[in-house]
Amino acid sequence: MAFSVCEPYFALALLVQRAYVAQVQPAFYKIMTFRLSPYSRPWAALFALGVLLLPQTAQAQKYRTAAGLRLGKNNYGLTVQQKILDKTTLEGLALVGSREVSATVLAERHFGILGPSLNYYFGAGGHLGTHKDNGGFGGLDALAGVEYKVAFTPIVLSLDFKPTVEFNSEDWARFPTAFSVRYIFIKEKNTGLFDGLFGDGKSKKKEKTKTKSNSRPGLFDF
Repeated sequence: MAFSVCEPYFALALLVQRAYVAQVQPAFYKIMTFRLSPYSRPWAALFALGVLLLPQTAQAQKYRTAAGLRLGKNNYGLTVQQKILDKTTLEGLALVGSREVSATVLAERHFGILGPSLNYYFGAGGHLGTHKDNGGFGGLDALAGVEYKVAFTPIVLSLDFKPTVEFNSEDWARFPTAFSVRYIFIKEKNTGLFDGLFGDGKSKKKEKTKTKSNSRPGLFDF
């Protein structure tokens, strides 16, 4: 009897083993034995050099204040982002749906992927709103997204996934995705708390002077 209970698991393990031998193992062998042609080797070397140089310059975000439109499947509205600490941003959302309105506040942490123009971020926060049929509601939010600063323009594009846990609502949980377009009002210039809004630039000048006196020319400094 014990063997009959375990028999489906043995059969599944056998199928996985056969799939590995037939598909995964040959593909893995091809990857491990892959060789570049003589014509593609210079390009591969340049790519490897670029990868090695990226960690030295990768920083998250190229702006301090940005605002724009957020478009989702069931709602739309305004989004405002304000950088308050290094790699940390507060975002406020004012959203309108077919039968409800809501306001959300999120704290987000940004991480550079390929320099400051492309980064991913995680966050959490909460929201309050009102529904035409059920009245007031609230909830907790999580956030994961990717954003891109369009080159030579003050535009930021982002795509995010924002699951929520709802209180006093017909839905106990929601899993929306949305696309946002923001305009950069204040670029990244200083490093202090709210320096982009209220800073006088003195700390930045001191930092520049200190950097010039202590820094050595790099390989690609001209």
